[in-house]
Amino acid sequence: MESHLLSERSRVFDRADPYAVSDYVNQHVGTHCIRLPSAGSPSASLNHRKFANLDLCRISYGGSVQVTSPALESNYHLQVLLRGHCLWRGHRQEHYLAPGELLLINPDDPVDLTYSNDCEKFILKVPVSLIESVCEAQRWLHEGPVRFLRNRYGANEIEGFVSLLGLICQEAEGNDPLALVQQHYTQIVASKMLSALHTNIDRENHGAPNATFERLVEYIEQHLKNDLCSKDLALQAHMSQRSLYALFERHAGTTPRHYIRQKKLARINTCLRDPACNVRNVTELALDYGFAHLGRFSESYRQQFGELPSHTLKARG
Repeated sequence: MESHLLSERSRVFDRADPYAVSDYVNQHVGTHCIRLPSAGSPSASLNHRKFANLDLCRISYGGSVQVTSPALESNYHLQVLLRGHCLWRGHRQEHYLAPGELLLINPDDPVDLTYSNDCEKFILKVPVSLIESVCEAQRWLHEGPVRFLRNRYGANEIEGFVSLLGLICQEAEGNDPLALVQQHYTQIVASKMLSALHTNIDRENHGAPNATFERLVEYIEQHLKNDLCSKDLALQAHMSQRSLYALFERHAGTTPRHYIRQKKLARINTCLRDPACNVRNVTELALDYGFAHLGRFSESYRQQFGELPSHTLKARG
């Protein structure tokens, strides 16, 4: 397969000891072990570039080699076979990759690959943090860690993706790469992976900011007697606390904590005014909604409703 994925300008090893190349890969691309045939003296080559928080690698071991790893831990590997063939083994299954095919390895997937003598491949190392940041920015939901549900793709299934990788390689090999440009490209390649490949994420429009805020409002209303905090809401919305604060500032003009307190006070006000609501005393009601400091509670209530809670209860008759 003809390829423009990393040129000689990125060459680190040429006709080198495969174990020396393997040591370098362990430092920069992913922890693994290699097993070579006892006969012969294969020579390996490797091209490598850092591109923002991605690693770009083009590798050939020059002989039949088995590559194994218990897991990649905090990274995804996207591999494109350029020449030769590669045998992948998984749980009760195996398949051969042909030139142009793509292999996706999740962070917790064991690795068991056997390269042919003429095998050469391009490897893109993508950190988990990048994938998660794209999901958060797009408000895409997922249960548990993001997983790619299929690990093998033909070139025709991911139209334009290898060309995108080629463009990134050209940028990485440029004379004066700009950090901001690199960051934009990394977001694009991660977004492309998540949208073009099969994953466990939900990209429906209920992840839009308006719908997210509405779901949080409903969640708060249903749990007003609980000790809610911004961390709880961020987990519910699958976003960082920083994004949560921005969401509440945009839609409610206040912080999550202040919004929750306002809603608790409003519920207490409704109970105090409603003759059908069984309220024995203000103290008991305040404690039910998590107000342990009764003096602060009364003052917050007066500021919001213009009277003390005892006056509201007395006025209902």
